[in-house]
Amino acid sequence: MAKIQKWLKIRFVGIAFLLLKVPIYAKPIHVVVTTDTSDENVINTFREALTYSSTIDIGSVTEVKVDSSDTEETVCKQIMSGPQKPTVLIDVTFDRYRKSTENIPIVKKIAQNLGIPTVTTNRNQLIPEESSRTVNTGFLVPVSSFADVISDVISDVASLDVIKTCGILHDDSIALEDKYSTLLENKPIRHVIRKLKETEEEIGETINNLYKYSGIVNFFVIGNLSTINKTLAAAVSKRMTGKGYSWFFVTKDDARRLTCNCSSINFMLFSLQEIKPKEVDDSVPTQALSRQLDLGSWPTTLDYPECGMTMNEKQNDQRKKTDLLSAINQVSREGVYNRPLIITNKTSYREVILNIAIIEIINNQRVTEQKVGVWSPGYPERIVFNDGFSKKTFDDFKAVIIYKITTVVQPPFVQKVTRTDGSEEFQGYCIDLINNMKKILQFEFEISESPDKMFGIMNASGGWNGMIKELIDKKADIALAPLSVMAERETVVDFTVPFYDLVGISILMKKPQVPSSIFKFLTVLETNVWASIIGAYFFTSFLMYAYECFSPYSNRNNNQNAREFNLKECLWFCITSLTPQGGGEAPRNLSGRLVAATWWLFGFIIIASYTANLAAFLTVSRLDSPITSLDDLANQYKIKYAPQRGSSSQTYFERMAYIEERFYEIWKDMSLNDSLSIIERTKLAVWDYPISDKYTKIWLSIKEANMPLTFEEGVRRVKESKGSHEGFAFIADSTQVKYATFSDCDLQVIGDEFSRKPMAIAVQEGSYLRDQLSSAILELLNQRKLEELKEKWWNTNSKLLACEESEERNDGIGIENIGGVFIVIGVGVVIACLTLFAEHLYYKTFQPATKIVPVKKYQISSPKINRY
Repeated sequence: MAKIQKWLKIRFVGIAFLLLKVPIYAKPIHVVVTTDTSDENVINTFREALTYSSTIDIGSVTEVKVDSSDTEETVCKQIMSGPQKPTVLIDVTFDRYRKSTENIPIVKKIAQNLGIPTVTTNRNQLIPEESSRTVNTGFLVPVSSFADVISDVISDVASLDVIKTCGILHDDSIALEDKYSTLLENKPIRHVIRKLKETEEEIGETINNLYKYSGIVNFFVIGNLSTINKTLAAAVSKRMTGKGYSWFFVTKDDARRLTCNCSSINFMLFSLQEIKPKEVDDSVPTQALSRQLDLGSWPTTLDYPECGMTMNEKQNDQRKKTDLLSAINQVSREGVYNRPLIITNKTSYREVILNIAIIEIINNQRVTEQKVGVWSPGYPERIVFNDGFSKKTFDDFKAVIIYKITTVVQPPFVQKVTRTDGSEEFQGYCIDLINNMKKILQFEFEISESPDKMFGIMNASGGWNGMIKELIDKKADIALAPLSVMAERETVVDFTVPFYDLVGISILMKKPQVPSSIFKFLTVLETNVWASIIGAYFFTSFLMYAYECFSPYSNRNNNQNAREFNLKECLWFCITSLTPQGGGEAPRNLSGRLVAATWWLFGFIIIASYTANLAAFLTVSRLDSPITSLDDLANQYKIKYAPQRGSSSQTYFERMAYIEERFYEIWKDMSLNDSLSIIERTKLAVWDYPISDKYTKIWLSIKEANMPLTFEEGVRRVKESKGSHEGFAFIADSTQVKYATFSDCDLQVIGDEFSRKPMAIAVQEGSYLRDQLSSAILELLNQRKLEELKEKWWNTNSKLLACEESEERNDGIGIENIGGVFIVIGVGVVIACLTLFAEHLYYKTFQPATKIVPVKKYQISSPKINRY
């Protein structure tokens, strides 16, 4: 309480001598003090401050406590209800919530309407210019305090845009609690103000909690040297030093007396320039200042309108003849630290000059001190840098936030790549994501793989493994991976907003292996059918030749100059009859024609059947896939199936089976409940269980299938399957399954996704990082960066194969199945060439005398017609 009283005394004495030393002819002076607190020390301290001067005739001092629920009319009546009308109004309210309908602080609004000479200690709550047009602005004078000066230091450093978060700590020598809403106004900086306690241990707990729960790594500490020394020691003991933290200290004490029992720390110090040997007591101003004022006349009395009313023209003219601001500014006075107090109609500031230095202490000794520059509220640039220093000095001095990230390798989200020097680095969708967030939030990170390479599931005793365990044990700040948001995980960690689409569970199987053969068109008909067709061909040819020999009406037996159906011609006729070209001239005899007609009918049926079955055979054989969904898997026994042990997919099936079992127990208990009426029990008595036990059967099959320990093991078992009718089906996250099919064209996705869940980044429970990372993700989403990452790692990834889709394969017949027809043509051409060679050889060997007479061309002339 003594410290608060001292602070109030400092504040009020300056105001008292600032105002009451002005020669006002209206004697005695009646003072009204408006405050936020009903503490008697406020008025007592003010009265005590007035006793420092014997030249001030005080008629009355009235305190008006302004409550947050008070209206403008209520406060006005309290101000004007004293024994005498106020000569001067001293306003020390914070005015954080007490606003009028025009969003102007109530006390200042009243002073505006009634024209009361007023001094306010809260410079950030002035009347806007557009609202003070009827009053001489010299009637409302702002006076800054030491807290205001310190606020400017912090605000100016923040204006350099080098920090995003900061903790502002102070001791009893300065009050900053009321500055929270205005200290860093209109600056995108998250800040926390805390009052430091007495002991080093308590200070250490305060700064550690600010880092742990709010992520604060930039600290401003305002106080005396004792407080600064304790804070430095606490920072060292909590290991909050190094490039991960930055410390800014502001003090009015002599910086040369600063000592620290520190092993190693680096900090920036703002300290007063040219400190006088004798400590300044701001509560004892120079009384000679009152004798230097000669401002002319001051109105003997001031007329005030009624509450709720505004000044009339006469009252307004009366106040235009006087100017409280000018009167105060003609007083040569000293403010904080014996420096002049400069006041304008909008603000005021102490003419304070602070030296800026970067100090390094090692083993309790100050080893280096770099003089960066000076700061003063009176300088146009506020911060004036010495040679060799600039804004970059602050940028280099700021804390480098380093987060520990745990991850699990799962391409293309996270994958390990070996550099040319043999070292490994992480790449992938998630790595690019965190790098983009790093630029927004300005932090660094150290990433490592989870020791057990697991995402994290809860065991029967409530314990966790994987990345979730790393967060729970505080070994990591962020879990970065394609991590599914699950209800049990949300009980121990926090998740950001999703950074990817909803991801479900899919089934991975081996593609059906369709046997291919270039002579596959021959397998349309069975071997005995082909043999029967060939037999029928030769039988029909010999039968036609026999009829040609024995029929009396054949060309051969009638010496007709026509086609003679010898054995060679009969064989040729039957084979060409099966083609669109036809067999040519038919036999002359009726019996031969009947044989030819029968052969034509036979050939038509055979060719039509072969053509239809060839197309169907080549198409249907590739569409043969017995499993198309999870239900198909559950309804068969030849193909085993299971998820990876310890994965979220295992948890899904285990939980679904558990729920079915619980439902069954509830239904059974209700059915056998003797306390129910007969009618109710009858309604529950059914022959079949009304709820499916699908997942119970699936979970039993999964346990029998021996779940793979890793994703790679599951893919290997799938590839070792003999076909789509037997083997192994692997159940995993759809992104893993999709990537596996893009990496190996022998694998395929079966059915649709199920149990879809969002994927997000996990942080420690209650961590401030959740909101920061979520904000960064939303910003990247608005910038369409997430779409670019998806395009990069899925659609244009050079490591993924362009596998042919099943729909594309079904559009036509491949050369691998019908290429034999081209071989048939080739074989036919080769045989024809050999036959031609044999013909020439035979002709030269057995018919040497025969010559080939070339056909001569004769000119055909018209015959002469003999008329006689």
